[in-house]
Amino acid sequence: MNPLVLQSDFGLDDGAVSAMYGVAVGVDPALRIHDLTHNIPPYDIWEGSYRLAQVLTYWPEGTVFVSVVDPGVGSDRLSVVARTRTGHYVVTPDNGTLTHLEDIFGIAEVREIDETRNRRPGSEESYTFHGRDIYAFTGARLASGATTFADVGRSLDPAQLVRLPVTAPARRGDAVEGTIDTLDVRYGSLWTSIPRTLFRELGVERGDRVTVRVRHHDTVVHAAQVTYAHSFAAVEVGESLLYVNSLDRMAIAINRGHYARAFSLGTGASWHVTLVPVR
Repeated sequence: MNPLVLQSDFGLDDGAVSAMYGVAVGVDPALRIHDLTHNIPPYDIWEGSYRLAQVLTYWPEGTVFVSVVDPGVGSDRLSVVARTRTGHYVVTPDNGTLTHLEDIFGIAEVREIDETRNRRPGSEESYTFHGRDIYAFTGARLASGATTFADVGRSLDPAQLVRLPVTAPARRGDAVEGTIDTLDVRYGSLWTSIPRTLFRELGVERGDRVTVRVRHHDTVVHAAQVTYAHSFAAVEVGESLLYVNSLDRMAIAINRGHYARAFSLGTGASWHVTLVPVR
């Protein structure tokens, strides 16, 4: 039996998440069920995709994730289970949720969920809560061993998965460029797509100053000089810094402040960031 980890944009204000738990426990009362988060902003597939990548490899091989950010529920979008190259399983709609997992870890195999066999009994006429009726049910059966990956449904070509637009980070002369992928939500730090290894090619040392430029689409909306620091405590309260976050990527913050709110910045593929050493 493997852990079952749930993620959604349902929040905890009503019984939706509890219903998913109930379905899973109904499959096997011994299941170990955990939450990734249920605070994904409504309909924000990008955020759901990123949060899966944030935690995947901290869970044991064989862990089953159920991710439900599904603005297309009831449409002709596919329901799938993906096996990552790390040996984890993700039960989700095929709407871009697997984008960051594919880019960072790789997708080894995908199967379409056969809803005639993998659906909560009695839910055949329900079309608006697939998170409960299909995804939680299928995820629980996989995690408990009641079914196998091969029995989920027909095999699909991973290359045909729906993808969100992603721009790969790159070095451009004396600068590195990437996107603001997400926030360290509670504290407002900007988490970029720029790996530490790429940034280090610029020869910047801790204590050096770096110019940060943020573009939304093609317009520069923010520019500042910050200190490249080991941690928040290396700068004064209220001072901005550039640091390496827990995913080994470059991030920008205000010590005891909220960077995104302070400068009205957002996240996603349309938010671009450039880092340039101050010489």
